[in-house]
Amino acid sequence: MPLPLIIDNQQPFASVNSKSQTMVKSQDIVILLVCLWLSSCLCQTSSPQHDQLKFRLAGYPRKHNEGRVEVFYNGEWGSICDDDFTLSNAHVLCRHLGFVEAVSWSHSAKYGAGTGKIWLDNVMCSGSEKSIEKCLSRGWGNSDCTHEEDAGVVCKDERLPGFLDSNIIEMQVDENRMEEIRLRPLSAAHGARMPVTEGVVEVKYKEGWSQICNIGWTIKNSRVVCGMMGFPSERITGKKPHSDHSMYKIHSVACTGNEAHLSTCTMEFSKNTSDSCVGGGPVVVSCVPGPQFTQGRGRKSKLNHVTKVRLKGGARAGEGRVEVLTGSEWGTVCDDLWNLLSASVVCRELGFGTAKEALTGARMGQGMGPIYMNEVQCRGDEKSLRKCPHKNITAKDCKHMEDASVKCNIPYMGFEKTIRLTGGRTQLEGRVELLAPNASVLGQWGLICGDGWTSREAMVACRQLGLGYASSGLSETWYWDSSNVTEMVMSGVKCRGDEMTLSDCQHHRVVSCKRAGPQFAAGIICSDFASDMVLNAPLVERSVYIEDRPLHLLYCAAEENCLSKSAVGANWPYGHRRLLRFSSEIHNVGRADFRPRLGRHSWVWHECHRHYHSMDIFTNYDLLDLNGTKVADGHKASFCLEDTECHEGISKQYECANFGEQGITVGCWDTYRHDIDCQWIDITDVKPGNYILQVIINPNFEVAESDFTNNAMRCNCKYDGNRVWLHKCHLGDSYSEEAEKQFELYPGQLNNQIS
Repeated sequence: MPLPLIIDNQQPFASVNSKSQTMVKSQDIVILLVCLWLSSCLCQTSSPQHDQLKFRLAGYPRKHNEGRVEVFYNGEWGSICDDDFTLSNAHVLCRHLGFVEAVSWSHSAKYGAGTGKIWLDNVMCSGSEKSIEKCLSRGWGNSDCTHEEDAGVVCKDERLPGFLDSNIIEMQVDENRMEEIRLRPLSAAHGARMPVTEGVVEVKYKEGWSQICNIGWTIKNSRVVCGMMGFPSERITGKKPHSDHSMYKIHSVACTGNEAHLSTCTMEFSKNTSDSCVGGGPVVVSCVPGPQFTQGRGRKSKLNHVTKVRLKGGARAGEGRVEVLTGSEWGTVCDDLWNLLSASVVCRELGFGTAKEALTGARMGQGMGPIYMNEVQCRGDEKSLRKCPHKNITAKDCKHMEDASVKCNIPYMGFEKTIRLTGGRTQLEGRVELLAPNASVLGQWGLICGDGWTSREAMVACRQLGLGYASSGLSETWYWDSSNVTEMVMSGVKCRGDEMTLSDCQHHRVVSCKRAGPQFAAGIICSDFASDMVLNAPLVERSVYIEDRPLHLLYCAAEENCLSKSAVGANWPYGHRRLLRFSSEIHNVGRADFRPRLGRHSWVWHECHRHYHSMDIFTNYDLLDLNGTKVADGHKASFCLEDTECHEGISKQYECANFGEQGITVGCWDTYRHDIDCQWIDITDVKPGNYILQVIINPNFEVAESDFTNNAMRCNCKYDGNRVWLHKCHLGDSYSEEAEKQFELYPGQLNNQIS
């Protein structure tokens, strides 16, 4: 092999004379000609400064940290040839993809042959390069390989700190064949109703929109189109467009019905868009919407029928971590062999269309319960994910960092047209304005009263805008006063957090706002990522006990209101209080760090305990009778939010010592031991009996999260006057509805043996 030659594009030194410059230029020309002449010669793979390289993993079957390497260069995706490929090359590429290093690499298109360009060949890296551009190769687009030689990598499943790109398995659509598909309504009346369920199928090309010839069109083809439009099923229609001045680009489409995208079906393409469809016309399809998207105000925000699959932790409708119900408890699905076919079965089962992305590596946050399914391999026509071939797994097979997620196609509803943000520094923040439904002037915008506005309402507003998760919900917007809109058109908004629009939330029929003026209107800040806090329920169950604590040790606790009201009349410092104590371990399983809403300048110093409170109430502790009435309570201020421990490979970021920053890093947890002040419920006045212990994290929704339904934990509690037992401790959304009803009918224990 000839020695590698490197072309240096630097300018010659200014101090050389003209003769030397001539010699240098001649040498450069010779080197350049030799490099071009020798097809095996290697050069640095420099790219234009304005064209930023992008990298992705592709192919099937694969996990999120492995696949065929594809590079986006000069406006086009392409692969890398396996000639001279080494583990050092894989190290550099894995770092581009957001992983710390490579484990191995593969040759001969192990993950399937790519399409389009082969951008790089004979790549030779040392492994320390910060970019593949710094490695030697034959240059961009210079290759003698075929796609049967595409290189792949397996990266170590550990992310680089701060790297936010998703691990996504998506449909690789050949954009030269089919850029975009739409349903054109048959009439203006059809187009006025959302969603559009019926229309002419049109395909976008660089020269505009064209139709598909309906000769040979089948109901299976319609199923694929409806799935792409966000609908779970199709129906037969004999309707035709009112006028037919069609240009036909596609003929003889043949789908199996299970494809996630029409471009993967077999079809014939015309060389020009003016071809006729002899004996036929344009394809018209009619789709059946899911229950969440039925036309008119009968639209439901939840499924009416009971399903055994659900999505959790997603910012938008139709996306989230996949969870399945087995027996009475919800659990997750491991991402081994997870692909679009299996993801599409989930989406259709839930009333959406096909999957547009199958995500791996817990990209919608980690679950906390059991993991039920692994290596799911659906054909695509199953009615339920449970009907697909899969393996039942043990704890050693998968961890929650491998939880599978989906993003489903959903119908276009135009929700974002009735809401906007004004005054913000970026498009992700601002004062919320709504298009008034009953305004006297058509197209009039109005404000939302900020009274009672929390991050739950902000979550719905961000979803309606299509801007992801909520970062903050603001009840005052003094500094976003850039609009002339002053009228309040909605007040008393109270959301669960899973609604698709603010109009789906509870609100006053007649606007009633205590504080007038636009500065008291609601505002939001949206984000691509959010935290998600959950409690370790088994630890609470294991650590519970009763302590009779002397009053002279409780002065600081009394100052922070950690005792029941009757403590005020106690004979201080004599006597004692009976405390129900337990440990709390609070995990952040989301995708953003959990940070206090207020900055350090607003934290409150407590002299007695000599620490700062970053949140007045971080956790509520309640003891309820079987009717749900509170008989005793407690609370925990966030005197120190910090990373007590983290999962392997994750570094602690927050420490309270020396007035340090407070928070909980993704993948870490904060532990409040049973023996610290206020980590209790004062049950001095509680009679023996059967109760429910309830712990709620972030009860006032001060800090935004991706999912508030898992913030509560509940346990059956038996107190005999001297001892206490807990059992069936579980997160608020981890049981089926039937199991939760049985839990609330808890008859109590006859002894301390839990069957």
